[in-house]
Amino acid sequence: MPLVELVMPKLGESIMEATILKWHKNVGDTIQLDETLLDIATDKVDSEVPSTAAGIIKEILFEVNAVVPIGAVIAKVESKQATLISSIETTPAPIKEEEIPYTPTAIIIQEQSISPSSSNPSGTKFYSPLVLNIAQNEGVSLQELEFIQGTGNQGRVTKKDIFNYIANKKAGLVSVAKPITQLVNDPVKENSKPLEEIITNDNFVSSLQNGKLANPEEVIISGNTEIVEMDRMRKLIAKHMVDSVQTSPHVTSFVEADVTNMVLWREKVKQLFEKREGIKLTYTPMFLEAIALALEKFPLVNASLQGDNIIYKKDINIGMATALPTGNLIVPVIKGANQLSIVGLSKAVNNLANAARNNQLKPSDTKDGTFTVTNVGTFGSIMGTPIINQPQVAILALGAIKKRAVVVETLSGDAITIRHMMYLSMSYDHRIVDGAVGTQFLATIAKAFESWDPNRQWFQYV
Repeated sequence: MPLVELVMPKLGESIMEATILKWHKNVGDTIQLDETLLDIATDKVDSEVPSTAAGIIKEILFEVNAVVPIGAVIAKVESKQATLISSIETTPAPIKEEEIPYTPTAIIIQEQSISPSSSNPSGTKFYSPLVLNIAQNEGVSLQELEFIQGTGNQGRVTKKDIFNYIANKKAGLVSVAKPITQLVNDPVKENSKPLEEIITNDNFVSSLQNGKLANPEEVIISGNTEIVEMDRMRKLIAKHMVDSVQTSPHVTSFVEADVTNMVLWREKVKQLFEKREGIKLTYTPMFLEAIALALEKFPLVNASLQGDNIIYKKDINIGMATALPTGNLIVPVIKGANQLSIVGLSKAVNNLANAARNNQLKPSDTKDGTFTVTNVGTFGSIMGTPIINQPQVAILALGAIKKRAVVVETLSGDAITIRHMMYLSMSYDHRIVDGAVGTQFLATIAKAFESWDPNRQWFQYV
């Protein structure tokens, strides 16, 4: 019987590797097609990976906690099938690191001072989260990463590449020269830091007054305190938030919308909707329908930026920020949102939210998002300034719906009346989305909310 190679599946845009959390099968066990083989973790989601073949497991190639590149063979199954089955949406298996010859060489790197007008030194290369974490922990700067010759796919720096560089650096084979003007000479040498890092530190002035430069990460602990290490997902979320702010110049615009017609329509149809469809009708699918139509009119908001190239996404896949019981956040994606009816959107929202809360999301559920929506109003917030979900260029926050006295125009003149109002706020990447486009996009959504037909027959849109 032939051996079927099971590979690490493609897990989403920019995800190049995954960590193995648990194997559900051992060598010699029988596995069925689509039966869960292992649990994995990426920087976006923890999920189960099903087997793409049925048979007997003959070999497991990676241990628990191993970091595995996308497309690598992770196990082999002896199958009765006549033809080999490959994983859906996989990339070609990378060259095994042990097959790559490596010869230590001396490297001299001249680090240049970074001014606000200079380009991002890492803007021309992509580095995986694992490589960036190793670099940060080992004190390897972004300038140094630029000079490391990558042996991975398309010249990317692999884990072995950076470990080899670190070993050579410690052995004195790598020389990193820094201009004298880039440093502030401090009596305590270990506290000398780049000038731009020091002057942006909030403790800089007080540190000078105390006669020394304080470590910006140093926290003075006093009183009754408890120290708890962040869990793995919270660490990843924290890193993503910092990376996003450093990558995209964020601008946030706000508009106000009168959603009275949406509220009245939902109150009128929600009982019949639940009886017929078996799920509750919430505001979220109503909002998503209008947002998806607006994205069709503003393709620049449904895009990504890669170097100097704008990548327009033809699919409209809306990410839905979802709070987990642990307090962490995850963003499952509704694919083809502009092609779904109110019923289809309701079922997609309900299914993804339940899967997220029960830790049953699959890798495909969180990949290929083109735009993200976060409903901060769920927790009572009237507005927010969300951080962009990279590599997207915008994220929309939906505030709480509140009754307020507002002035409206009537046939007999202005009048004060009670209306259901909400704020919409959108953060966007000012590198490609200017204020005019961002505000026009928001205004289009607000107008769609306000013009909702309170007499709409929802079952006509199934």
